[in-house]
Amino acid sequence: MDTHEHHHGPDTSWAGARSATLHCLTGCAIGEVLGMIIGTATGLHNAGTVVLSIVLAFVFGYGLTARGVLAAGLTLGAALQVAFAADTVSIAVMEVVDNAFVVAVPGAMDAGLGDLLFWASLAGSLVIAFGAALPVNKWLIARGRGHAVVHEYH
Repeated sequence: MDTHEHHHGPDTSWAGARSATLHCLTGCAIGEVLGMIIGTATGLHNAGTVVLSIVLAFVFGYGLTARGVLAAGLTLGAALQVAFAADTVSIAVMEVVDNAFVVAVPGAMDAGLGDLLFWASLAGSLVIAFGAALPVNKWLIARGRGHAVVHEYH
């Protein structure tokens, strides 16, 4: 008996949006945290730290998606096109929200790596960014965009 559920299209439910948002958050969080750590440890100006975090969030976000679709047999160019289509809006929303949050928390950008404020503001920013990106991803998937474009390669 085949108990595997077969879908004919992307999961447009809130659960599907949650899964897509968590996937996106993984790459964003890796890049965001790494950027904040590098920027803080090397004494980069706050603006430089934010820019580095954003760049790394896009690199890791796109990279995780591209890695998944490369496994399905796409060329690197095609995999990157799918990643750009799937993740750009979600990553952009997350990055605007999480960086705005960290910048808005008094003292967070000046906190050191050993300070609870550094880590708490960063963790809080990612939770809030997830909440902001979730309805955006739900809306995109329902219209065949965002992570819906990755579905055919899974």
